[in-house]
Amino acid sequence: MIAYRSATPDDAAALAKLGADSFRETFGHLYAPADLALFLENHTTAAWEAELRDPAFAVRVAGADGAMIGYAKLGPAKLPFTPPAGSAELRQLYVLSPWHGAGVSAHLMKWVTDTARTSGATSLFLSVFTDNHRARRFYARFGFEPVGTYAFMVGTQADEDIVMRLAL
Repeated sequence: MIAYRSATPDDAAALAKLGADSFRETFGHLYAPADLALFLENHTTAAWEAELRDPAFAVRVAGADGAMIGYAKLGPAKLPFTPPAGSAELRQLYVLSPWHGAGVSAHLMKWVTDTARTSGATSLFLSVFTDNHRARRFYARFGFEPVGTYAFMVGTQADEDIVMRLAL
């Protein structure tokens, strides 16, 4: 059984590990070890604890068998452009691969859109790696549409990410 709940600052270490593990699992093969290590410096317990204490962020976690298996992080729009007033951003939606297809991502995405609407957001943005076709199809099913691209840095490597928007 999968359980969902809001994250607390006590979850910072587990979220740091889950975020790094999930990124490594999905994208690690694409990067030189030094670039991957530099990027994963963003997934620290201290960084997570700061965001979990910041009321501008909301994080929902999914767990099974006593372990975290996925999460979604909603926050202020931070993409490299000036978003319209009233915008929010899905910063991350990570689910470990053994749980793909189990409905975890859909459950978390519904929470993201509901939470963004409840908070008064009128647009929801996200970015997704151009070659992550599975994720792009998933977001399109929820109504997200591509609105541009930008260079997403992983260490010193620039990848093209697609910016997608959902009108709320």
